[in-house]
Parts: sequence; structure tokens; C-alpha cells
Amino acid sequence: MKPDKVEFEKGIRSVSYTEVQKPNSRVPFFNRELSWLSFNRRVLEQALNTDYPLMERVRFMGFVSSNLDEFFEIRVSGLMQQVESGNNVSISPDGLSPVEQLKRIREVTQQLVKDQYKCWHEALVPELAKEKLFFKTFNELGPREKEWAADYFEKEIYPVLTPLAIDPAHPFPSLLNKSLNVLVELENEEEENHPLMAIVPVPRILPRTIKIEASEDEGISFLLVSSFVKNYADQLFPGHKVLSTHAFRITRNSDLYIDEEEVDNLLNTIEEELHKLKKGDAVRLEIERTVPQNMLKSLLKFHDLDNENVYLIDGPINLMRITGICDLAKDSDLFFPSYTPYTPHSLTTAAISFDTLKKEDHLLHHPFDSFQPFVDFLNMASQDPKVFAIKQTLYRTSGDSPIIDALMQASMNGKQVTALIEIKARFDEENNIHWAKRLEEAGVHVVYGLVGLKTHCKCCLVVRRDKDGMHRYAHLGTGNYNPKTAKLYTDLSYMTADPEITDDVATLFNTLTGFSKEPKFERLLVAPFNLHQTLCKYIAKEAENAKAGKPSRIIVKCNSLIDRETISHLYAASQAGVKIDLVIRGICGIVPGLKGLSENIKVRSILGRYLEHHRIFYFENGDDNAHVLMGSADWMPRNFYRRIEAVVPISNEKIRERIIEILEIYLKDTASAKILRSNGAYSTLPIPEKDRNVTAQTLFTEEANEKRKQFEASELMKLG
Repeated sequence: MKPDKVEFEKGIRSVSYTEVQKPNSRVPFFNRELSWLSFNRRVLEQALNTDYPLMERVRFMGFVSSNLDEFFEIRVSGLMQQVESGNNVSISPDGLSPVEQLKRIREVTQQLVKDQYKCWHEALVPELAKEKLFFKTFNELGPREKEWAADYFEKEIYPVLTPLAIDPAHPFPSLLNKSLNVLVELENEEEENHPLMAIVPVPRILPRTIKIEASEDEGISFLLVSSFVKNYADQLFPGHKVLSTHAFRITRNSDLYIDEEEVDNLLNTIEEELHKLKKGDAVRLEIERTVPQNMLKSLLKFHDLDNENVYLIDGPINLMRITGICDLAKDSDLFFPSYTPYTPHSLTTAAISFDTLKKEDHLLHHPFDSFQPFVDFLNMASQDPKVFAIKQTLYRTSGDSPIIDALMQASMNGKQVTALIEIKARFDEENNIHWAKRLEEAGVHVVYGLVGLKTHCKCCLVVRRDKDGMHRYAHLGTGNYNPKTAKLYTDLSYMTADPEITDDVATLFNTLTGFSKEPKFERLLVAPFNLHQTLCKYIAKEAENAKAGKPSRIIVKCNSLIDRETISHLYAASQAGVKIDLVIRGICGIVPGLKGLSENIKVRSILGRYLEHHRIFYFENGDDNAHVLMGSADWMPRNFYRRIEAVVPISNEKIRERIIEILEIYLKDTASAKILRSNGAYSTLPIPEKDRNVTAQTLFTEEANEKRKQFEASELMKLG
């Protein structure tokens, strides 16, 4: 059973566009923020999709909340700052002012949150109960459970709580960003109509969902930690009568504002700013619907928020924290089937060698293919006495990163190791500062990239003295150097010793570590130097070819498409007759299907078990060889102008064919794909009766499993 399409399209249609006046034309754009909310609406659809295992649906429910958190912390806070500064004249590409955008965002988000909690109460909670996983209130506890809860509160929760009174002697406390709190209303014996108010912050060290001990046949019951605090609030305020309790949290502006040219030490400055962010300006209040108006007014007044910034919640505050129950469920049927990524024989830990890499290029398609070959490549380089230098970019990595360990080991083995760490990677700043310090202690040269630009490219370069002289080996990817997300995100890894490419990668690293205003790249497309202009040139060439009757085609797969100039070029190509297929997971500013403008443009969005993440571009290029490219850049202004991005053209014929095949499979997806309509709604693709449902991710998994079986069979034949 699929989600109710009619119910969801009502929310999706809030993403409309405005025609924007440009010289000699009127060009339509979808609003960036509303387009993103439409994406998050589709994440919610995954939580309602009964074709998915139950615990995976719970996880999707959590993703909706975590996505909204980041959206408010960065995007909504930015719009609010514009309004507060008196700037309501900055018009977005779709023609909306900051005030208009905020109004539309709040309308759409209120409905999204309402539907999210409806999904929780009416779809997920009943299904969890069928699996003997029960979310209870204190009123639903039996005598034995109540006795256990009282004991647990006394021993595990009460000792770490700090009640905070609010009165002239106790000013309103400054609450941390997204921290869970309980607002307590107490009886005032002196002024009956003016109850006392207090706040109980719930420390983050406490689990948000607590398992109640029970016998096996009873199943597992859960209580929210906020329920404990609310139920036993009278113990925190002895002698006072508790009138009501209400869980809530404040979301704050979490964007970093740093003038890199004015600071002496970027690392120290970011550390200082991170401490400030925890208490930045409030942008959203989430609170239980039962809160009295007078209490709500007090909260809003202190945080300088209006009623329109309030989200009244009917259920757990922050559903992302509910996903902790997934670690407690034992039934494997409640999860996606386990999958072991495939490793090509030539790249196994035992077989990988520099001779192998020099002989031919290799492409890995994650998570269907393992990320381990890259880790083995780095470990091999760190130990090989003939390796002189290793250079690596790091945007995000895992907490127990084998990549960090390999770089440290290489440095301790006497190699020159350089790590380009982006310490401004949003929400990973603290992790990256930690890694930077560890690497520096091990003797690694740590560089933070270029002033004013984030280092987002995914590149690794190894310099080795072979028998015939110095050679370079490179890895370029579409995803982060993170072994954990490599099992969850779809990405490509390209490993090559091609001198033309490795020379460009060397130039890129020299640009990042030294001074170079106008670096020259022979093959690589690197933002902000030559990427955007080259892509626009390729699009324009497709339009020329179409007009001349030559073969023309554009296929783009990326996460976001909102660059205004690029969209204008795509419209022009569509008008010239170029068939354009765009597979855009999230934000999309282009309006497809408009007669005379974009009728040749089709936009798909695919959501599934894995997060679609690779960036792949195809241009037919007339009678010449097609341009097949992969890299780190989405099609957004920030990627083209404010980040260092690397996109590599693929010349190896075997790898070109495989990348084109990957794109073709995505274009055949009828099960996970949704089509973007010109009114902003996403709808399911019609499937002819003779065709079966096609899920790209499932096909890639089946391919990888089949390759594994063939390899195992061939090995058995050798033994036999």
C-alpha cells in the first residue's frame, strides 16, 4: 500500500513559481525554500509507505524532523534576519520577498508538521503495537510498571535534573539550541490568577525514549523521558502544587558568520563561534499543544518570537529522537534486508596494488560496491616505502575514521602528508576541528583551503616513485570520505593513474595549499575557476546541435538545481529541441513541461533505501564523443562560485559505458521516482500493464549480488 497521493499533493502544490522579469524574457523559477519543503514532504511519504519495513519507516519519520531542524537553523533564520534588518526588498529568483517567503514557509511547514504527527499516531504507533512495541503514557501503566518507573526516576533521572524557577530573583534561563525542556506551571498562593513558572532542562545525557522492563510475552513498552519529568515534577518543587507541565524546545540560528580575512586563526575563531551558536537567536518554538496561553506568551516574549513562530505539537517533541527504538528491535523483518557491498576481485584487500591501478582505471558504485578499496589504497600508500607524498581533502568523515588513521600512520612513516580539512562544513565543524588537531599532532600538514571558499571537492593524490620514475595516483569521488555514509549514500568513486588527470589534481592541491589566482586545468572542471562556464558552454552546444539536426541530449543527476543562469541555458536548449532529463533529488528551481519553454525538460526525483547523492552529467555532443562527467558539484550558485569543487571528464570507454548505463537505469525507475509537474506537484509515474515496477536501487543491488555469485562460482571451479 502506497501513501495517499491526493492528501499529499495538497501540501505539495504550495510550491508554486512566479515569472521573473529578465532582459527580453520572462523566466519561471520555483522557490528554493518551498521546493526543499516539497522534498521533505516526500521523505514523509516514505514513512507512510507500507512497502517499507516498519523500523525503516520510523527512521524516515525521524529524518523529516532532523531535516526541518537544519532548515530552520539555516534557511529560515537567514530570512528572519533579513526582515529584522529592514531588508524586504531582496527578491528571490521566483519573485518573493523575505516576508512573503516566510509566510509561505510557515503555511507549508505547519501542515507538514501536522501530517507528520498524524502519521506517527495513526500509522506508526498502531503498527508498532502489532509488533509488541508500545508507547505508553503514565496513565496507561500497570501497577508493576508504575513501581518500576518510580524507582527508575529516583535513581536515574532525578539526580541529574536542575529545576529553574522564574521570578525577579531568577531570570529566565538561556536554553541551549534544540534542548528538551519541561515548562512547569505552579500554583501561586499569593496571587491566584498569576501562577508561578519554572523550567526543567532535560540533560542530553539522558535517553529520550526509555524502555520499561517487562517479561518477554508482554512485549516492550516505552516511556518518553519528558513523561517522567512531567509526572514527577512535584518532587522537584516540594511544597508547591503543580498545575500543568509541557515539554518544549527552542530552535536557534546556527549559521556561522566569520570574516576569514579579518581573523588571525580560523580554527580558534570557529571554536569560539560554535560556543555562541548554542545560544543564538531563537527562530522556532515547538511546544505541546496543551500549554496555557499566558505561559506561551511568556516564552515567546523572552525569546523575542511571534505566534507565527510557534509549532504546537501533539506528541513527542523531536521525533528524530524516537528512532532510538530501532536499536532495541530484534526482528530482522522490521528492517531492510542486510546487504554486503561487492568488491571487484582486482581491488580486494589481497589483490589491490599500484600496478593494478596503473594498468587500468576503476569505477566503484557505492553502496552497491564497497568503499573498502579506497581505504585499502590509502593504507597501502601509508605503508609503501616508495610512496613519498599523500594529499587528501576531508569535508565530512566518520567518528572512527580509518582514513584519519591511515593519514596519521603515513606521516609517522616519514611521508609528506597534507590534509585539506574544511572546518566550516556545516554541523560538522566540531568533528573536523577535532580531526585537524589529531592530524597536526601526528605531523600532518593541515590546511583549511582558500579564504572565502569552502573546500567541497573529493580528491586524494598519492605520489610514488615507480621503476620508471615518479607517478601519481588519484581518487576522485562524488561523496565524502566517510566509510559509514558510503554504505548509505549512492556515490561514485573513480581511481586513476592517467597523467592528464593526476597532473590536474596536483595543480588543484597546489592551488589549495599555496597562492594561485588563475590555475590552469587541462581536464578537470574546477569551481570557481572553469566549472560553471564549461557546463554552460556544453548546454549551449547541445542547443546548437539540435538546431543543426545533430544528435543532442542532456542528462543531469544531482541533489539540487537552482542556479538561475544555468536554468536559463537549459530553457534555451529545450526551446531548441534538446531532450533534457534531470534527476534531482531535492531542491529544484526549474519549471518543466511549459509549452514553448520547457516542454522538452523532464524532472525526476528518487527517494529510496539509500540517499541518492551522486553528481553525474551527460552531454550528447553531436557527432563527437559525448561528455560524461562525475564529481562533487550540485548545480547551485554556492557550488559554482563559493566552493572548491572538482568534476572529472571520463575518457575510459568501459567506465563511460558503465556511467551511462547507471543513468539509463535511473531513467527507467518507475517505483521510487516521482515526476515534477509544472504546478510544483510531484506525482507517480504511470506504469504500463506490460511493464513491471522498476526500482533502480534494487537493480543495482541485484547486479552486485550476481557479480559476487559469479566470482564465487569461478573460484569454486578453480578449486574443483
